[in-house]
Amino acid sequence: MTELEQLVLTPDERARGVPVDGVLFGMDWTGEEHPGQLAAFVAGRVRAFGVEPVDVDTEAVHRATAGADPAPGRGDAPVRQLDHLAGVLTRLGCALLVWDTGTDTYELLVALTGESEPTGLTHQGVPVRAWGSARDPALVSLDCPDCARMLVWELPPDQTLADERCDCGTALFDGLGRALPGITLHD
Repeated sequence: MTELEQLVLTPDERARGVPVDGVLFGMDWTGEEHPGQLAAFVAGRVRAFGVEPVDVDTEAVHRATAGADPAPGRGDAPVRQLDHLAGVLTRLGCALLVWDTGTDTYELLVALTGESEPTGLTHQGVPVRAWGSARDPALVSLDCPDCARMLVWELPPDQTLADERCDCGTALFDGLGRALPGITLHD
């Protein structure tokens, strides 16, 4: 049994063989499909651990951002909700975890942690970290399709390869840092 399973599954769930994916909540970067889904998920997980979900409500975030000047941009509300819930969960002896799958979906877990922040967790070989904690640098490598040169970057979490080109001039990434068609990244 992994440390992640110990943190995110109740003893009963472990005994029944519930997988970690069975207690995971996925939310698109633009937000919930229906208001309250995220808060309901978090409250349900907290209750599963036998903790009363005091203040697990994202309506406070909606009220705080309603009518804000300037208005929050698309994708801002989910980040504010996650920030809010992470703070609430810390006070309850829990942590909001994010499974860093590299997609634009927030893959979320709630862990019973006590007072320590979990570190060094993985799920299916992919990092799982506490929401708001620093991400590990990403290692990106590829072979240029034109000159066959191997290129490797170690990127801090706040950096992308937007508009990156090979020394031979071949464009490798678009303006958002996504690999262009024909570019294959090494696993």
